[in-house]
Amino acid sequence: MNLHEYQGKEVLASFGVRIQRGIVAHNAKEAVDAAKQLTQETGTGWHVIKAQVHAGGRGKGGGVKLAKNLKEVEELAGSIIGMNLVTPQTSAEGKKVHQVLIAEDVYYPGDSETSEFYMSVLLNRGTGRNMIMYSTEGGMDIEEVAEKTPHLIHTEEIDPAVGLLPFQARKIAFNLGLSGAAFKDMVKFVTALYRAYVESDSSLFEINPVLKTSDDKIMAVDAKVTIDDNALYRRKAYAEMRDIREENPIEVEAKAVGLNYVDLDGNVGCMVNGAGLAMATMDLIKMAGGEPANFLDVGGTADAKRVEEAFRIILKDPNVKAILINIFGGIVRCDRVAQGVVDAYKNMGDAIQVPIIVRLQGTNAELAKEIIDSSGLAVHSAVQFQEAADKVKEVLA
Repeated sequence: MNLHEYQGKEVLASFGVRIQRGIVAHNAKEAVDAAKQLTQETGTGWHVIKAQVHAGGRGKGGGVKLAKNLKEVEELAGSIIGMNLVTPQTSAEGKKVHQVLIAEDVYYPGDSETSEFYMSVLLNRGTGRNMIMYSTEGGMDIEEVAEKTPHLIHTEEIDPAVGLLPFQARKIAFNLGLSGAAFKDMVKFVTALYRAYVESDSSLFEINPVLKTSDDKIMAVDAKVTIDDNALYRRKAYAEMRDIREENPIEVEAKAVGLNYVDLDGNVGCMVNGAGLAMATMDLIKMAGGEPANFLDVGGTADAKRVEEAFRIILKDPNVKAILINIFGGIVRCDRVAQGVVDAYKNMGDAIQVPIIVRLQGTNAELAKEIIDSSGLAVHSAVQFQEAADKVKEVLA
């Protein structure tokens, strides 16, 4: 589950990580009120207006602006709220901005130059250990840094048995070229950041940039935080931060009815039981000359009601030109699934306007084929994998 920047910063601050302070506003008036409050609390004279959407590269799309007075705060907030923000990480349509973060200016003049760093905490799946990835090249796309100057990216892996050790935090601060008060503050920052990552059950922390201010303070100016969905049952407060407006509406609807669904860009809808079989089915569609339009795992209870819900979800995608149902009858009998498909098809009437291929294998597979074939409906049945692939190719021709 992704969080907005302001929510991610709330999580960080709760573990003692210094952040760029800010207040959320939903309209221009609230933005001005937030700016006044922020000035009173922090002394900041300028304010940063940041669009709150689940996407990176907001600055490039015009979603991050600097306001030097309250009039500019009102004008900029008013222009950003309600806009469709297009960034390198959104679709061509972009994402609608519902709220902005009014943040303090932390690039104030002082005794030393400000510096920007990149830092993230994530799981290295190859080693099964958490790692801290960091670079002196903050404020830039880390992918670009990795491609052009990979030697500027450092990683520090943490042994899960002992956690982050003090010498590792010091090593990170040293590699970032810090000294004196900034060095000490970076050690504290890294230690608090890693503790926040572990104790919040997150799967990703990305801070870009981590800022060294002109008075040698270290703080998170941005925060991309992803909470592990599997841990939300014990993180009720974080679960309440979910913003479904930022998520794919079809995926939200599928989740509400208990279906594991991921929207893709293809033309063949998939309805499968089991994640492994679903992946193999998508390969099958590719080999047949099609493109999978979704990943959909109906689970082990593929009855008529569940099949009908899956049909309705798949058909919400206007790009779907055919549907392939691929069920392995182990726990559930194939004949029951076949009857479920027939009943669902009849219940939906004229709602289904695309060809359907049903491949049932396992318990009572032959009986299931008879049910499909004798139903009188425009449903193509198959028993073998290759047979299903051939029928997909045939209906797409």
